[in-house]
Amino acid sequence: MVFFLQLTVTGILTGSIYALIALGIVIIYKATRVFNFAQGEVLIISGLATTTFISFFGIAIGLISGLIVSFFLGLIIERLTLRPLIGQPILATIMMTLGLSWALRGVGSIGWQSTIRQFPEIVSHSQIMIGEVGISRIHLIAFLVSMTVFVLFAIFFKKTKLGLGMRATAENHQFAQSTGINVKGVFAMTWAISCFVACIAAILLGCIGGGISPTVSMIGLKAFPAVIVGGLESAPGAVIGGLAIGLLESWAGGLIHPSLMEVTPYFVLLLVLFIRPYGLFGLVRIERV
Repeated sequence: MVFFLQLTVTGILTGSIYALIALGIVIIYKATRVFNFAQGEVLIISGLATTTFISFFGIAIGLISGLIVSFFLGLIIERLTLRPLIGQPILATIMMTLGLSWALRGVGSIGWQSTIRQFPEIVSHSQIMIGEVGISRIHLIAFLVSMTVFVLFAIFFKKTKLGLGMRATAENHQFAQSTGINVKGVFAMTWAISCFVACIAAILLGCIGGGISPTVSMIGLKAFPAVIVGGLESAPGAVIGGLAIGLLESWAGGLIHPSLMEVTPYFVLLLVLFIRPYGLFGLVRIERV
């Protein structure tokens, strides 16, 4: 029983990171109807850049610099690669995000020589014992940071003018534009916010693993099942999907076989696509033909 509880706690804490990465994907899809396949690579570039800033300026200024640069990276990506494709077939946009993922992966490999960039130990890796269940301090901090980000974004989308504009744009681009909303500006801010969230996830992963390398982008793939499980248009669904993937991955690896940890998210992805392709909280769109 203690072992099962330990697996459950570990799965929830790990799943919060998947949920944070999934949130960045959902934010872009809600506003632009673009599924961003480059989110994992954006995470890597943000994390590697942050390690470089930390090595030059120290922890506090380095972290802030990494977040700021990631925000502007999103603006640049949207302006140079996605905005020219507005009005083009969705396949063209999908291929652009796939091409962007490989381009960013190449930038990471060339700029940082495919080596692991060490992260300073900002938070202790010691464990907190609750009964017989151990919780890593860094995993607990990562979970709390992830949940705080979700709460802040929920407030942002419901209470701020920009957030309301993003919600209106997500519903109908033409209607939003007719009410005076700068749709292109919303698109740019959406990508900037998504990259900002990716940088937060990269920092947390760097603190947990002790470093960042170009191969960590593979963890971005595990966010895709989380997005599909929760629903492409649901930010709360990203939370539920991420936690669910983390739990199932932990249970499969601990109770059945460790090798199943890597494939369980994709089994879940296939199962959800067969049974409920729009996800647990996604919108069912019915079109008349």
